[in-house]
Parts: sequence; structure tokens; C-alpha cells
Amino acid sequence: MMTDRQSPPERELSHAGSVVDKAIEYMSGQELSDLAIASALLGGAMGLLSRSLPDAVVVQILQNAIKSIETGEMHAASGKDHAGQA
Repeated sequence: MMTDRQSPPERELSHAGSVVDKAIEYMSGQELSDLAIASALLGGAMGLLSRSLPDAVVVQILQNAIKSIETGEMHAASGKDHAGQA
């Protein structure tokens, strides 16, 4: 289990991101809506984080994501794959 001071090794994170990108590509090919895909991935990620990390760390991750949206960081990078960049 990771603590709030650890992050996954870059190679592992890159591999996991590639798998998620392929899953998104597959689901898009099945003509699932972007909202359905994103909601399913977010729900799965939140469940995994909640089982793996203390609540305070999950809240910090969400706050960082909110900040990225508010500053336009995510919008500026639209079109790029973001798997593994949270």
C-alpha cells in the first residue's frame, strides 16, 4: 500500500496508463459515450484509491484535480491522453 509520501515508479505508472488508454480506446470502439466511459473509470479509480489510501490523501488527490481544472491545465491539454497523470 502506498502512503501519502510515495508515488508509483514511473515505469509502473506508464504501463498502467497505457492499459487505461487501451481500455478507453476499446470502450470508444464499442460506441460507449465519453461520459459513460469517464464515469466508470472515475468510479473505479475512486473505489481503488479509497481502499488503498487514507481519506485525507484521497481528498488531496481530488483537490489537486480540481485545481488542475480551475487553472485550465486539463483543458489546455485536451486531446492528449491523461491516464496515469493524476
